[in-house]
Amino acid sequence: MTELEANIAGFAGMACVVFAYAYQTGKANPSPWLQHGTNLAGAVLLGISLLKNMNPASMALEFVWGGVAIWGLVKAFLGRGGQGGRTS
Repeated sequence: MTELEANIAGFAGMACVVFAYAYQTGKANPSPWLQHGTNLAGAVLLGISLLKNMNPASMALEFVWGGVAIWGLVKAFLGRGGQGGRTS
């Protein structure tokens, strides 16, 4: 992976995380699939960029961020029968 590709992945990941936060903040009833799915994509893309420009603290943050996103997706999947996919 080139430096340019790593930077593109990093900026795309940052855009995903910012979009997910803005979406969750701006919507009265945000879709957990869109919110957590976008956060997971952001964590993966930022993690990819960190493989080229390693920062251990940031990589740890992306693992935690990705884990929280997966947790949210699992909650949405398990709760889809009773609450239409909404999580609390």
